Amino acid sequence: MKKMESSNNPNDLGVPEAAEVPALSDSSHASSTLSKKINPDLTISEVKHGIRPGDVYVRMRQPHAHVFRKVGPGHFVATPESDKPTSLVERGYRAIKQVLVGKPLETAEEIHQRLTKVKALAVFGSDAISSSAYATEASLVILMVAGNAALGITFYLSLAIAVMLFTIAFSYRQTVKAYPQGGGSYQVARENLGQLPGLVAAAALLIDYILTVAVSIAAGSAAVTSALLVSGYAEQITAFEASLPAFLNLNVILSLFFIGMITLGNLRGIRESGTIFAIPTYLFIISLSSMLLLGLFKAFTGTLAPASPPPLLPATEPLTVWLILRAFSAGAVAMSGTEAIANGVQAFQPPESKNAATTLTVMAILLGSFYLGLSYLVTRMGLVPSEETIISQVAVAVFGTTLPYYIFQIATTGILVIAANTAFADFPRLASFLARDNYMPHQFMFRGDRLAFSVGIVALGSIASLLVVVFGGNVESLIHLYAVGVFLAFSLSNSGMVVHWWRRRGKHWKKSAAINALGATLSIITLIIVAVTKFALGAWMVILLIPIFVSIFLYIHQHYSHVREQLRIVEGQPFPTKIEHLVVVPIDDINYASLRAIAFARTIARDAVILHISTDPERAEKVKAKVQKYAPDMKLVIVESPLRAFVRPLLAYVDAVHSQYPTAFVTIVLPEFITARWWDGFLHNRTAARLRSAFERHPNVAVVLVPYLLEK
Repeated sequence: MKKMESSNNPNDLGVPEAAEVPALSDSSHASSTLSKKINPDLTISEVKHGIRPGDVYVRMRQPHAHVFRKVGPGHFVATPESDKPTSLVERGYRAIKQVLVGKPLETAEEIHQRLTKVKALAVFGSDAISSSAYATEASLVILMVAGNAALGITFYLSLAIAVMLFTIAFSYRQTVKAYPQGGGSYQVARENLGQLPGLVAAAALLIDYILTVAVSIAAGSAAVTSALLVSGYAEQITAFEASLPAFLNLNVILSLFFIGMITLGNLRGIRESGTIFAIPTYLFIISLSSMLLLGLFKAFTGTLAPASPPPLLPATEPLTVWLILRAFSAGAVAMSGTEAIANGVQAFQPPESKNAATTLTVMAILLGSFYLGLSYLVTRMGLVPSEETIISQVAVAVFGTTLPYYIFQIATTGILVIAANTAFADFPRLASFLARDNYMPHQFMFRGDRLAFSVGIVALGSIASLLVVVFGGNVESLIHLYAVGVFLAFSLSNSGMVVHWWRRRGKHWKKSAAINALGATLSIITLIIVAVTKFALGAWMVILLIPIFVSIFLYIHQHYSHVREQLRIVEGQPFPTKIEHLVVVPIDDINYASLRAIAFARTIARDAVILHISTDPERAEKVKAKVQKYAPDMKLVIVESPLRAFVRPLLAYVDAVHSQYPTAFVTIVLPEFITARWWDGFLHNRTAARLRSAFERHPNVAVVLVPYLLEK
């Protein structure tokens, strides 16, 4: 049993003064015991004797086989047992995490986490498909100022957008086949147009993904609110929102809840998230298809009518070209998410390119059909945007307030919420590509327990949540920020593909280049329209953010370039094989912890120095006497500190010593005791931790902590 008594010095190294310490010979013996040769292969050779005299054989044993599986000389594979938590707190955390996120997967299982075409449509196509739920309404909101008659051109705007959709989708089919490694607009623009266009495309996409989460989930929350309004809960909603802080409302609360759930779902891995989110995706596809077919049947038989007559709108503005262009740019959000599959080709099962191209075609057909069908029914009935969403008004007209209506509203809410899943699938993946190329922090390359890019997923969820709160969960406010990044990425990707075909000049390259050139032209025209018409409504923020993002990318890349340049091994340049160093052991007193640090210092240097920063002359004499008794072979230096400072005098002394040998290292050996219970640590000064922080950025200084674990 080790006997301890507390030290009264406020600047101690957190180590209690010892009443008894071992003799010097004990320390020397411990050092010689530890000098035995270590076997890095973790095997034990045992000499065994046989039954007959003279029979001797050697038995090789692997006592750590449950922790490490040996695959070759000096090569091991860590087993799950090696990652087993030891403390009660950590075991509890792991248990909760496993329930929420799932059992950790090995890296080798990544290929088995790939997506089938059915699941991939739910993961990568939900954003595009869901935009049919609000794109028509976005155009109607702009045209309302010109009166009811102006709303009739919505269908023709939808036709123009649908033509552009199929052109862009076909262009991305070519990108998928030309770039099976994924990367989408960023990879295509960077490789064919240069670094800056590639980073602009990446910035535009990252911003677009953030807005996708905010807009989709806010729209999903609005669908829930619409269903409650139709069901007669308007007064209850008003009363509930009156009790909330000014920055919160029902839409914001629902949106934050949905973002949290979808973030958690994606942390479970892309394959499992595909399974989870496939149900609402296909429920929406089936229910919307049913509604459109039944609605078209009623329209052709003359039985389709709105649940309540649309209100008469006063024409406060004329129907000008400018207004039509604004409505076109608002409806162009229907094309958001079209590029998602091109960014995530590697998430598909082999053959990746073929499966991705097929899924992209199916997604474009579904989106175009839904968007045109819904726009036709809205125009046919002359519906007007109100507190109830347009898609909800169409559903009431087709189904009435019956069970199919509520099923459809649930499906609409589901698809709008999980539309954000497309962004959660692509944002982390694009961020990992940028991190791989040294344009984003390398933490974004980290894969979590379920092989998902966890850092990117959490970052996206956090930023989108903040955006929803700032804009009050208002879809109309958020949607104005939306389309600029989308069409900028389209423009750069298609322009890059034209250059790609021009350089390669393979079979049918002229046809391929012409398709991408058409896509680039349409995208650039739409980009100009969107940027001009939405600039004052909020698009200026996106236009401002893109160069800010690019500047951050370039700064990060410059940092990593400097690091690489300074660490790079130059052929022919001499490098040190051994480093001369001076060893200093700062102590407050002689006790078990400090003697352990002194013993460690002896093993790495012959002329180590014990340093005592004195704030009490009487105490300094006691320390001097103890050093002479228990470490007589060591040099003791006492530095008096009249102002009772501890860290600064120590730093100054190390600087002074280092100045004598500028090329040498100074190794600071710090004794540190570890309390038996973590909360007991707050009862001590934790000076060792302060010194470690102080020396962390000191040039040519290495800090070694020698731990001493207290038993109670």
